Amino acid sequence: MTRSASGLSSVDVALTAASILAVQEPDGGIPWSRGSHADVWNHLEAAMALTVAGHERAARRAFDWVLDRQRPDGSWPMKLVAGEVEDASGETNMSAYLAVALWHHWLVHRDPAFVARCWPAVRRGLDWVASMQLPFGGIAWAQEWLQERDGHRPGRIHQDALLAASSSVYQALRAGVSLADLLDEPQPEWEVTGGRLRHALREHRDLFLDKSTFSMDWYYPVLGGAVRGDEASAVIAARWEEFVVPGLGVRCVSTNPWVTGAETSELVLALEAMGERGRAARLFAEIQHLRLADGSYWTGYVYPDEAHWPVEQSTFTAAAVVLAADALDDLTPGADIMRGHTMVPQLVPVALECGCVSPERFSDHLSGRPARSA
Repeated sequence: MTRSASGLSSVDVALTAASILAVQEPDGGIPWSRGSHADVWNHLEAAMALTVAGHERAARRAFDWVLDRQRPDGSWPMKLVAGEVEDASGETNMSAYLAVALWHHWLVHRDPAFVARCWPAVRRGLDWVASMQLPFGGIAWAQEWLQERDGHRPGRIHQDALLAASSSVYQALRAGVSLADLLDEPQPEWEVTGGRLRHALREHRDLFLDKSTFSMDWYYPVLGGAVRGDEASAVIAARWEEFVVPGLGVRCVSTNPWVTGAETSELVLALEAMGERGRAARLFAEIQHLRLADGSYWTGYVYPDEAHWPVEQSTFTAAAVVLAADALDDLTPGADIMRGHTMVPQLVPVALECGCVSPERFSDHLSGRPARSA
């Protein structure tokens, strides 16, 4: 019997997906763990894992949960508990991610009616995200929402960009443009936004908020697809020894002796997208110490104390594991979601990269919208 690249059997993957399914709430929401909060990004990643495992009814309920909670401006609340808003602020990477999940669903099921049903929400979400682009090309990470007697209203926009979040937004913009092409509804502003964003992610990483102690800031420009080839290899090599603990996985934060399953699985996905499947598979094998008999995964492990922390089995960890297994073993056509081979080509602002036009003028001229002031 041939062993899979991931080291997990089809039964193992099914058990992990079932651990997510067991946490899904009656309204379709998938919180971080039982009784915890949900956010749209992690919820959708869990829905993608359900799609990989063939739980189509549950996955569609998860999509419906997202569609039902979008606000008129295209954003979603940051935190929901049992269906109720706990933090109304809107994060751009969360509001962009429906495009990625829908493209993934399309790759697996090729259902044009489902794509058409979700498309208006994708369009509103990415329009809102594109409106949050900062002059240097990064995407403002969040907007506050203020409590009033009759609900909430939009407030201050944080005039800073997060490298990991903007990298995820770049992947979402490519997915969104791919969906637009599929539906023959071109969205040139997203192409301009994505091109400027990719330029910032490759050439101006110093202009993003400094979160360099977090491993996500290290590998996300590669995971999101903005950085590829030799540049990706150099990015990963530069901090490998700082974040990777041999035999245990990837630190979430470089200053803490704590490895986490989700970050490790995401690095596996980034390596596999770079074509380094062997190294990705070896790293994936190293986090199987987090696996429980029911297929769920501990969130993390504090190795000096030989203790799992927090004491939870998180759905986002299980989801990242399922997506990594899919990438390593090509279980479904959705395995391409991080490679991006099925998406439109990289979004590149030629006029900007050749130095012909300043970022501000480039935005004004091609998108028809003024760049936001910092």
